[in-house]
Amino acid sequence: MRLEGKKALITGAAQGIGKAIAFGMAKEGADIGIADVNIESAEKTAQEIRESGRKSISIKLDVSKQSDVSSAFETFMKEFGVLDILVNNAGITKDNVLLRMKEEDWDAVLNINLKGSFLCSKEAVKIMAKRRSGKIISISSVVAFMGNPGQANYSASKAGLIGLTKTIAKEYASRGIRANAVAPGFIKTAMTDVLSDTVREEMKKAIPLGQFGTSEDVTNAVIFLASKEADYITGQVIHVNGGMYM
Repeated sequence: MRLEGKKALITGAAQGIGKAIAFGMAKEGADIGIADVNIESAEKTAQEIRESGRKSISIKLDVSKQSDVSSAFETFMKEFGVLDILVNNAGITKDNVLLRMKEEDWDAVLNINLKGSFLCSKEAVKIMAKRRSGKIISISSVVAFMGNPGQANYSASKAGLIGLTKTIAKEYASRGIRANAVAPGFIKTAMTDVLSDTVREEMKKAIPLGQFGTSEDVTNAVIFLASKEADYITGQVIHVNGGMYM
């Protein structure tokens, strides 16, 4: 198991891609902190991981609030004693074309997607730098590189994550910290499942491989970056998009 004995904190891990990453890491031997604003769903996910044989706790966390972030990391450290891996996965969308986008919708998306990753990464670096070891992996998006109509806020937040990742990588490489990002394309989710067949087929035309990715595709990239196999990789972005962006 590639992550045997590692301790990982994953934000936004109660459901979706975050949950898939949590289960994937647990399967590879890691103990998991499930941090999410929805504590009921987070506890359900943590319980499922415990039933699979790994240690897991749920932590209520609004990543946009410094007090929540500090408390979450304190809770994690009291339980596990060490932090090997942070996955910045928490994210939201509030889509609209630029002229109709409300300022509060811009702020909400940037606060969760970008500020949240900044706050969590800062706490993680404090811990990891003392041990001169750690992996920080942030979930960006293909739209960070391509843009997307109706997603000025989301695209900007995910592009900002790339700059944040590269800066952390340069600032803390000497402390043994690796910082990388994964940029998913169109991933099969509950949201894409409700789209009509016509819309899904049109979306697939933009993907050279002609199919949506899965949560497992993203999970595999995250696990690789978290593992010893990626110890000589930092400041990089792994694109998981079926060729949609090259």
